[in-house]
Amino acid sequence: MTVRPPAGTGAAVDTGSAARARGEADAVAAPRPGSRAARRCPPGRAVAVLVLVAVAAVVPLLGPAAALEGTGEAAPPGTPGVALLRTVLFAALSVHLGEVFVRRVARGVPGAPEAVAPAWGPWAAGAGFLAALGLASAVAGGELLPRQAYGLDLGGLYASRDGRLALLEVNAFAAAGLCARSRRPDSAVLPLAAVVAAEALRAHPPAEGAPLLGSGLTLVHLTCAALWAGGLLHALRTLWRWRVSAPDAGAAVLGGYARVAAVLFAATAATGAASTLRRMPPGTVADQLTATAYGRVLLAKLVLVAVVAGLALLARRRLRRSAGGGPLAAYAPARGEVLVLAAVVAVSALLTAVPVPPHP
Repeated sequence: MTVRPPAGTGAAVDTGSAARARGEADAVAAPRPGSRAARRCPPGRAVAVLVLVAVAAVVPLLGPAAALEGTGEAAPPGTPGVALLRTVLFAALSVHLGEVFVRRVARGVPGAPEAVAPAWGPWAAGAGFLAALGLASAVAGGELLPRQAYGLDLGGLYASRDGRLALLEVNAFAAAGLCARSRRPDSAVLPLAAVVAAEALRAHPPAEGAPLLGSGLTLVHLTCAALWAGGLLHALRTLWRWRVSAPDAGAAVLGGYARVAAVLFAATAATGAASTLRRMPPGTVADQLTATAYGRVLLAKLVLVAVVAGLALLARRRLRRSAGGGPLAAYAPARGEVLVLAAVVAVSALLTAVPVPPHP
């Protein structure tokens, strides 16, 4: 007598076998964590990193000479080196603050996976520490990057306002690195806020008219710009990390960032315009944008920011229409936005190193 399985059992067995076979095939095809295939960097990502490094080096090193050409202005001592160090400092600040910001956004997304992109905060804090240490040595060396250690006057840093602010930034980045490796990495926001405050005070010495107003504008401007640039970088890293396991959660993180980024952009533009009008009165803006090094660098920054705004609008439009192209539809324009924002960071650092135009 032949015993037949109950109706539907064979189909269930066949379906389960097929599912197990597909799972085994996927396990064989997928690279194991830590394997050479898993560690291999996609060519597009490697090119993007090379572009970021090239922009970070070329703009501060070659920018001062190009901006000062034909203006009759004298470059401050050590301008290329100081501009390069300040580029690294601004980039480190943006990367670390943006990571803390997006991490908090991701926690509020329902159904978000526990696996997140590897933390860059400790590395950013280390880079910021080295850049701040280099800038402190420049202050100790009389605004020149020292070539010999015995030429430094480290004790003299405590005797000057710029020296104390430089030491504050060094210590703040060291504290941010310790916080990033602790059980509460988000606590790094406190020492990073100290870096922003020190930069705002440094940019507006007491001899300037209404220095507290200028420092307040710079404080808001630098904070919003760092969150905007660094937040986008980590939002894209999160989107890419969750592109298979939780694409909708990744798109929600990018959407949550985009809503805050609109406010950050508005605040950055408003404070930047106010700071510009303080240093370049309305009647002289048109002439100084082309006749002074500060105006030329500012004009280049405005052009780049306009490009960033266009890419941001394109990315947001694709994100809203992501039902057809998937959450990664906004990835390409947003990645281009990150690259242009890297140039904006470098140009902003250059803006702090060129001579400030005379106020009539």
